[in-house]
Amino acid sequence: MSTAKALKKVVAAVILDLDGTLIHTDGILSDVLKAILLKYGKQWDGREAQKIVGKTPLEEATIVVEDYELPCSTDEFVTQITPLLYDQFCNIKALPGANRLIKHLSDHNVPLALASNSPRAYVESKISYQQGWKESFSVIIAGDEVRAGKPSPDIFLEAAKRLGIEPSRCLVIEDSLPGVTGGKAAGMEVVAVPSIPKQTHLYIAADEVISSLLDLQPEFWGLPPFDDWIDGTLPLETWHIGGPVVKGFGRGSKVLGIPTANLSTKGYSALLSEHPSGVYFGWARLSTQGVYKMVMSIGWNPYFNNTEKTIEPWLLHEFDGDFYGEELRLVIVGYIRPEANFTSLESLIAKIHEDRRIAERALDIPLYLKYKDDPYLKGSSL
Repeated sequence: MSTAKALKKVVAAVILDLDGTLIHTDGILSDVLKAILLKYGKQWDGREAQKIVGKTPLEEATIVVEDYELPCSTDEFVTQITPLLYDQFCNIKALPGANRLIKHLSDHNVPLALASNSPRAYVESKISYQQGWKESFSVIIAGDEVRAGKPSPDIFLEAAKRLGIEPSRCLVIEDSLPGVTGGKAAGMEVVAVPSIPKQTHLYIAADEVISSLLDLQPEFWGLPPFDDWIDGTLPLETWHIGGPVVKGFGRGSKVLGIPTANLSTKGYSALLSEHPSGVYFGWARLSTQGVYKMVMSIGWNPYFNNTEKTIEPWLLHEFDGDFYGEELRLVIVGYIRPEANFTSLESLIAKIHEDRRIAERALDIPLYLKYKDDPYLKGSSL
């Protein structure tokens, strides 16, 4: 990456959390809870989402049973939910940057441990669907294999012991507050990748807070750096999104002087929760006008403090007029940077124009240019 940081500390091993850090399990858990609660005439509204992040399944069940005043014991609830979860494990996706990180550390022979609050059987089942993961970890340790789960330091201390490395030389990567607390209590360095939006300010105990695994800089911790950044961009496995252009907040052209073509997020909530906030780029096709270079932001726009996650593409072309209602298709090919807040409107506008220059230049590179002919852009209907 272009932003060089001073070396913080040399670590010898990395301990990774699983749920919310490497794999996207929030949606699956919500779907299962929704189905179970419906049987009791209750409606899952997601209000417990923040309470259960990083907890053991038993602790999660206790919270749900108590909060919804269910007429069953915690054990009975766990018995009901377990088979439904197992049925869904095959649908769990790796979070952006997870495969890249595991492969990178594994290729460079960095000792790697997996430390999850989930029971061993859950962990084994979940990672069995992720190619190459099981072989990449020297140590896999689950919540039911230690005296107490996170936020206790037990699981991290046991992982260090099995790796044969001093706790102070281990780097923990975690998405939850219990995980961060446990890692610090074990005397380790901790990088937090918060899985709940707009909660970064709560992670003050972490040594570093990043938006996603795409933003991790291993060299900051004395580990081999990634070598896959190209001219300020990170190639991604491509993904697609499309729909009619909708009216946004009215600030793209008016406030920023940048005419963004907002897409409706309807039907894309799962995709949006999967992909971290940040600036991406790729190719865009307007159904009647052709294919154009595109840079886009996904996120909460902290400067404007959005209440919902939005998709705001900027088609890098001078258009004569608006094209509201026209079908827009995007193929996203790379990543530029995490979402950031700005102290002034001027600094925000300057950064957006810098993003434009980076995207325009990168999309002429053959690696990205070839996606101008992506079949998704040529389809006649969504």
